[in-house]
Amino acid sequence: MKSFNKVIALAVTIILAAFAILNFVPLIAKDSTSIKNIEINRVVQSISQTGEIPQTDQYNTITGVYKYNSDSDFFKSESDYVIREIDGTMYRIDYYEELSNTNEMLYVNIAFLVLSLFVLLVLFYIRHNIIKPFDRITTLPYELSKGNLTLPVKETKSRYFGKFLWGLDMLREKLEESKQAELELKKEKKTLLLSLSHDIKTPLSAIKLYAKALSSGIYKEPSKQLEVYNNINTKADEIEKLVSEIMRNETEDIIAFDIKNGEFYLSQVINDIDKYYTDKLETTDFTIDKYKDCLLNGDCDRLVEILQNIIENAIKYGDGNSISLHFCDEEDCRIITVKNSGCTLDEGELAHIFDSFYRGSNVGSKSGNGLGLYICRQLSRKMGGDVFAQIENGFMSVSVVCKKK
Repeated sequence: MKSFNKVIALAVTIILAAFAILNFVPLIAKDSTSIKNIEINRVVQSISQTGEIPQTDQYNTITGVYKYNSDSDFFKSESDYVIREIDGTMYRIDYYEELSNTNEMLYVNIAFLVLSLFVLLVLFYIRHNIIKPFDRITTLPYELSKGNLTLPVKETKSRYFGKFLWGLDMLREKLEESKQAELELKKEKKTLLLSLSHDIKTPLSAIKLYAKALSSGIYKEPSKQLEVYNNINTKADEIEKLVSEIMRNETEDIIAFDIKNGEFYLSQVINDIDKYYTDKLETTDFTIDKYKDCLLNGDCDRLVEILQNIIENAIKYGDGNSISLHFCDEEDCRIITVKNSGCTLDEGELAHIFDSFYRGSNVGSKSGNGLGLYICRQLSRKMGGDVFAQIENGFMSVSVVCKKK
């Protein structure tokens, strides 16, 4: 705010300086450049050359030229005049000041003042409607970063910041909800881990006892040994089940599958995808087939997220030559397929690529966590659809099934 006040002060200073230059510099230079002085010099030169008094109608400011005569009232005149000695004779040259530029200067000054007022009004408008509201929220991101989420953002009717402030307040509320949810999850997580850890100890202790008994040779009969082996396998299955429960809960902690099902047009989703990837995939043959628009049921934002996840995988694990979107209908569903060239994934791994934390044999040194396609399937199923994949002739195709309205 202080910096912008300095800008306004500088603008006022410049305007005042320009006004002074516009009005006072011509006045200083007036005596040396006025038409009156030029025409007096022309009269003197004409008399000096011809010896006769010239006609005054050829001048703009000269009203009369009179030769000195002792009998006449030579030094009395109603007009302004100057005395010039020409070839030893005195001449009186009457004149009036040229004021033709006065109106022009008035118009220039009026125009300059109007322009100056307009500039100052614009600056004060910017200060009041843009700089001042923005100054009030400059510390808000910093406060949010420190975790100060309880103080609501003051709303404003500003056409420039109204929606922005509303969005910041929504972000603050979302962060506050996430913070509370995180605390609840941590509490539930600790309770669950303590409970499952206790449950794991029982079958684990039994396995250790069975193993110790077998190593000591207590069970010599083959039938008894087989029974012990089966018991060990049963206890191992119990542990595996408990570990799977831990992994499932850990995955749910990491990912929130919030869905707001509603109605939206397919074109809304495809337009967002086209706008985002047309520039990003300049070096890739990125194409979107023609499609017939239709009304879908689900969450528009989540469907965009699903397609973005699939396309990002196509960029990361394909050869970058081509990525395309295709459309088809099946019963009451619209199927959107993302197809990319350069697939090196083994076909036998298709059954696992939608599992959480699974990464295929083709990942190489590429970074990732194995959750992308898992998230896509979970979100799609919550919207009443599904996601499946297939490999054909070196092309990877991932299809999203969307329920039509």
